[in-house]
Amino acid sequence: MANQIYSISQLLQIQACTNCLACAEVCPAVAGSLDGKLSAVYRLTKLNRILKTRTGFWRKFCRIKEPTAEELRAFSDTVFRCTLCGNCRLICPVGIDLTHIWHCVRRDMVASDAYPGKIDMIRENLDESHNVFGEDNEERAEWVEDIPDAPEHGYIRDRADLVYFTGCVASFFPMAQQIPMALVKIFDAAQVTFTLLGEDEQCCGFPLLGAGLGDQLDGLIANNVRAIKAKEAKKVVFACPSCYRMWQEHYPHEFEITHITEFLNELIQSGRLALKELDLTVTFHDPCDLGRGAGVYDAPRDIIRSIPGIRFIELSKNRENSNCCGGGGNLEIIDAKLSADIARNKIEEVKATGAQAVVTACQQCVRTMTTYTRRNKIPVQVLDIVQLIQKALAK
Repeated sequence: MANQIYSISQLLQIQACTNCLACAEVCPAVAGSLDGKLSAVYRLTKLNRILKTRTGFWRKFCRIKEPTAEELRAFSDTVFRCTLCGNCRLICPVGIDLTHIWHCVRRDMVASDAYPGKIDMIRENLDESHNVFGEDNEERAEWVEDIPDAPEHGYIRDRADLVYFTGCVASFFPMAQQIPMALVKIFDAAQVTFTLLGEDEQCCGFPLLGAGLGDQLDGLIANNVRAIKAKEAKKVVFACPSCYRMWQEHYPHEFEITHITEFLNELIQSGRLALKELDLTVTFHDPCDLGRGAGVYDAPRDIIRSIPGIRFIELSKNRENSNCCGGGGNLEIIDAKLSADIARNKIEEVKATGAQAVVTACQQCVRTMTTYTRRNKIPVQVLDIVQLIQKALAK
């Protein structure tokens, strides 16, 4: 594909890399695999050479040959084995906006027909089923049926000022369905009137960005905006940081949007949620898309500290320096082993605190860390902050 996929600013930034290796030192994929070829510095070096082979000057006068199909596939392997956590962007001393460059590189690899075959599965699932798992989208709110004494309307109202946008993971993955089930109980306790979108909700589109298919977002965005307008809603709340970030950066700003940690913190501070004492020592894992991506750090900590009896210990790497759990960037689909290796490092960091539970604010983080602790019989409880609040709800 022509180099026009990259902005002039990005092309200049790619040239600006000083090979300082700072990005490699904080990369969760490098730490999990012990493979330096997964680092940002290696990827930028290779990318720079590929871009030059597409320019007549470099081909003619410097005799730089275009990469073979095999070389391009090898490069693509490093491109897609990345969680898009943003740690490299944060640490870069010359300020290269690496996260957005990685999105462009993935688009480039798709256009160059050098990408993992599972990208086609993501594309097909979203085209046909409008969710990343390929499930029947009519079942998106089926988890409500597992809530005792759920109202007859199943939390799907014709009109409401507030929409709870559930997201694919919490809608369809059994382990993560406990999070929306806990959240509606909290809403009921605080007398918050809201609505789900049910089958009218479609994937936010975040997996498409990670798959290098960002040019195919328009249909999903238009559908979700239309569905919320049909409810005459003014505000949308997200428990999934990736959905929240997606709406921040790629959706029209027609509604007030907030992450659930900010929304619930306001309910607690205003006295609308009464919390009982919990005898529990916890630490908090900052999700990449909520922290480095959306800049939300204080609200979840305020919530934890507002629960009587809780003992809170920070992880050694916290807030903007948080280590990824291994669940981002479609990595779990592309390379499940590497995703698990990154989760292993995360759980080892959690264990070092001595905490009984690790709390986070992301369904995918819960899923990734819980899968690792269960498979390896590690006695650390993994909770979404919504589940923690439900445990603390006063009777």
